[in-house]
Amino acid sequence: MLKSKSLLIIGFVWPEPKSSAAGNRMMQLIKLFQAEDYHVTFASTAQNLEFSEDVSIIGVKAKTIELNSVTFDDFVKELNPNIVLFDRFMVEEQFGWRVSESCPNALKILDTEDLHCLRQARQLAVKENRKFILDDLFSDVAKREIAGILRCDMSLMVSEFEMELLQNHFKISKDLLYYLPIFAEKLDAIPTYKERNDFVFIGNFLHEPNWDCVKYLAEVIWPLLHLKLPDAKLFIYGAYPSQKVLELHKPKQNFYIMGRAANAFDVVKKAKVVLAPIRFGAGIKGKLIEAMQCGTPSVTSSIGAESMNGDLDWNGFIKDTPNDFVAAAVTIYEDKKLWKQSQENGLEILKKRYKKAYFEKEFFIEINSLLENLKPHRNSNFIGSILQHHSLSSTKYMSKWIEEKNKIKI
Repeated sequence: MLKSKSLLIIGFVWPEPKSSAAGNRMMQLIKLFQAEDYHVTFASTAQNLEFSEDVSIIGVKAKTIELNSVTFDDFVKELNPNIVLFDRFMVEEQFGWRVSESCPNALKILDTEDLHCLRQARQLAVKENRKFILDDLFSDVAKREIAGILRCDMSLMVSEFEMELLQNHFKISKDLLYYLPIFAEKLDAIPTYKERNDFVFIGNFLHEPNWDCVKYLAEVIWPLLHLKLPDAKLFIYGAYPSQKVLELHKPKQNFYIMGRAANAFDVVKKAKVVLAPIRFGAGIKGKLIEAMQCGTPSVTSSIGAESMNGDLDWNGFIKDTPNDFVAAAVTIYEDKKLWKQSQENGLEILKKRYKKAYFEKEFFIEINSLLENLKPHRNSNFIGSILQHHSLSSTKYMSKWIEEKNKIKI
């Protein structure tokens, strides 16, 4: 067992646990490692935004780093972490080769958040008004993302569907993939059916699927639903709403753009039903986990519910056409018995699939095994070694070219 345990997380952005599922996921990972006595350093090239978490409050050392700069090499050599965790594949592209050169014995973990190539392929299909096909997956983004997965020792996945996709269609060894979902448990105090009113949607507007979902709600779903339930309201919450989002605010149609929620749980608990007709995306949906935690049934799409409930009954309805979606929303809104059963379904999903206790022990057994057997593990992933070879290191040499270019004073 290692005497001193150090983890460096290189973040795409500074975590915002109250604004996004990705932020919540990152804070869970930090606390998971801290519970195992790891000293955690969080580094990022991004600026702190208005709702970014101050990680120093929980004992994490924060470090602002530069792209394409030898200063990162000096920093990571001095830190000499046992483990480096990359927050999304773009970060691995930028810093993975520097970590490999400066700390060759550090375990490299990629937290995928979701499979970006899947999300973008589905987005393209929606944009072109057609069905998604598997051929859409084989894009330049996929090549970059799969290369990042192969260069790392472990990639954390939140979706079993995506793990199967990587193994079956991209031929990624299961030894490189590890299932670790978002953790969640039921809230202590949950309002009853009679204490709730209206519909709600919540999601960070910097995430493109959320904007598309709200636009679809405004233009397609809500006009139909408003005819069926004229007294009901739909409240849209989300951080960083742009002008195009704000312009959807139409109180006369009971469609309200509310901006960021100070506490997501508070607004979801007050609602009778969460609406999430998600047309493209990947990973698992934090907003639907929040709904279950709050005991709030949801109506979503197949993509929205993907990989979330296993073989358990959904927390409401899964519908993919506008008319079916609206009919389901009306039914669950008005039927108290069905609403209660849907709530119980959601709580059962949380209980059986998202409890931290089911995952933390096995996760660190795997981490420790990799740390103790890093060389044979890497030898079995020879394609990953090839991708680190100088002849395929385009991101490395582009970065070094920019680094040299930045030294030239004009």
